[in-house]
Amino acid sequence: MSNFITLLPTLLIGALALIMFGLGLSLTLADFRRLIKHPKAVVLALVLQAMVLPAICYGLVNGLGVAPVYAVGLMLLAASPGGVSANLFSHLFGGNVAMNISLTAINTVLSIVSLPLIANFAIATFAKSGQVVPMQTAKVIEVIVIVLIPVAIGMFVKSRAPGFAARMDKPMKRFSMAVLALLAIIAIAKEWTAITSSFASIGLAVILFNILSLGLGYYVPRMLGLDKPNAIAIGYEIGIHNSTLAIFVAVSVLGDFQLMLPAAIYSVSMYVFATAFGFLILGRKQTAGAAAPASS
Repeated sequence: MSNFITLLPTLLIGALALIMFGLGLSLTLADFRRLIKHPKAVVLALVLQAMVLPAICYGLVNGLGVAPVYAVGLMLLAASPGGVSANLFSHLFGGNVAMNISLTAINTVLSIVSLPLIANFAIATFAKSGQVVPMQTAKVIEVIVIVLIPVAIGMFVKSRAPGFAARMDKPMKRFSMAVLALLAIIAIAKEWTAITSSFASIGLAVILFNILSLGLGYYVPRMLGLDKPNAIAIGYEIGIHNSTLAIFVAVSVLGDFQLMLPAAIYSVSMYVFATAFGFLILGRKQTAGAAAPASS
């Protein structure tokens, strides 16, 4: 059992790569070419991710009087790019997946610069410890391996065997739902002690940040005239942060376990609110149709 737990992160990475392959089976190059026709959506998503959310997070930690160590941890989370799960949620709830994949890649590359800048600002403002976060270039490699390469392979397979791609649509959606449930269970089990002990201090701020991220990511684009698939894509891209990156920076780079607790709580609440968000924006009838393959 212990060996299985040790191997589980690697198994999950493999599962997520397989999910990305499944997403690739539903995409063509034309989906990405259409991004050129939506420069407003791309720019808006990047501005929300890199500027608006960190500013909102800063206001939250000040307004709620969050302890300095947790304030830095939450700012680390705000500075982290969209997670791989954003692509999956967007796929399940009718978003423009090509937009998500492109934004995930762009945001992750930009985070090589933006994450250290925002993290260092938070450390100087709240903790005043003088620690510096180096640029996380390894995350670019992670995105290429977990997201871009499997998607490219899936798209290649679709171009060569469209019939196979069509037949795999329902099985891949079932698999995606199973992986989502597994990820949520593992996140709760792995971080349960830390989550329960720190929730009273940071829980409200994390939940509010989670809800605001999803809400702004969807409703701001809608108010500015973007269609629903692009707004859903941006909502999930902005609303689902790479908590793994935030935890890595907190523990491996800064060497402070407490800094990772906001991201640990977020890694659990994210699945709950992201799922509820999908049902909210699509409505019961549309969402039931999208989720039906998972229960058949």
